[in-house]
Amino acid sequence: MQTAIAPQQETYWQWQNHAIHYVRAGKAHPDRPPILLVHGFGASTDHWRKNIQGLQQDFEVWAIDLLGFGRSAKPNLQYSGDLWRDQLHDFVTEIVGRPAVLVGNSLGGYASLCVAAQRPASAAGLVLLNCAGAFTDPHPTPPNPLRQFWGNTVRSLLLQPLPSFLLFQYVRQKSVIRRTLEKVYLDQSAVTDQLVEDIYRPACDPGAAQVFAAVFKSPRGATNDELLQQMTCPLLLLWGEGDPWMNARDRGKKFREFYPQLTEHYLQAGHCPHDEVPDQVNSLLRSWVLERGIR
Repeated sequence: MQTAIAPQQETYWQWQNHAIHYVRAGKAHPDRPPILLVHGFGASTDHWRKNIQGLQQDFEVWAIDLLGFGRSAKPNLQYSGDLWRDQLHDFVTEIVGRPAVLVGNSLGGYASLCVAAQRPASAAGLVLLNCAGAFTDPHPTPPNPLRQFWGNTVRSLLLQPLPSFLLFQYVRQKSVIRRTLEKVYLDQSAVTDQLVEDIYRPACDPGAAQVFAAVFKSPRGATNDELLQQMTCPLLLLWGEGDPWMNARDRGKKFREFYPQLTEHYLQAGHCPHDEVPDQVNSLLRSWVLERGIR
C-alpha cells in the first residue's frame, strides 16, 4: 500500500528583516536526512517542482528562494556567496531543524558548497549540479593590457545605473529568456511556456533590476578549491555534459583533484540537469543518500 504524500506547503520566513520564500513537502524520516534544494541565478523554487514531486515520497524535501530571487525579498544589498551561505545555514538551523543534504544548481551549488565547507553543522551531504564558482589558476598568465582595459571599461559601464537597467530590461524579455534556455538545454521540449514564465515573473518584482546589477559588484568569494579543502561531508556531482557554459569533464577533473572521495555521474543534459532529466537526477540522488546511509 502506497503511503499518502502530504501536500506541498509554501510559506515565508523572516531572515534579517527580509521575507524568504520556501517550500516543504514530504515528511521527516528519522533514519534519512532532509533534502534542501537551492536554485541557480535567475531561478527559484519553481525550478525544482519535478524533483520535489519525485523525492517527497522518500524524503522530507525543502526548497528555498535565495535572497534576491524568486518570491523572496529583493533588497538593494551587496550579494555574495557569504550572504547566501549564512541564509542557508540559518534556514537549516532555525526552520529545518537538523543537518540537510544540500542540493544546488549553478550559483545555488556554489552557495551550498560554501555552507558545506564553512558551516559544516548544517550539511549532512552535498550534491552539486553544474556548480558555479572559480578555481585558483595554478599558472596565471600576465594580464593583457588591452583586454584588461576593455574588460574594466565594460564593467564600469555596467555598474552605471542606466546601462545596467537597460541591459536588464533586455535580458528579462520572455523571448530572450526562451532563447537563452534553448541554448543551455539539450532537450528543447523541456523549454516550456511554464519554465519561461517561472523565470520571467520574479524579474518583474520591485528591486529585481538592482539585484541583477549587484552581480557585477559582487566581491569574489572563496574559490572552489579553497572550499573543497575545508569540507568533510559526502559529495555527489551530477553533471549535465552538454552545458555550453562550462566544460563538465574538465570541471569534474578539478573537483576530483581537491576532493577525490566524491561520487560523480555525467548525464545527457545541459546546464540544469535536475529540470531536463529529473527522473535520472532523482534516482541517482536517492540511491546515493540511501546507499551511503547519510543521516
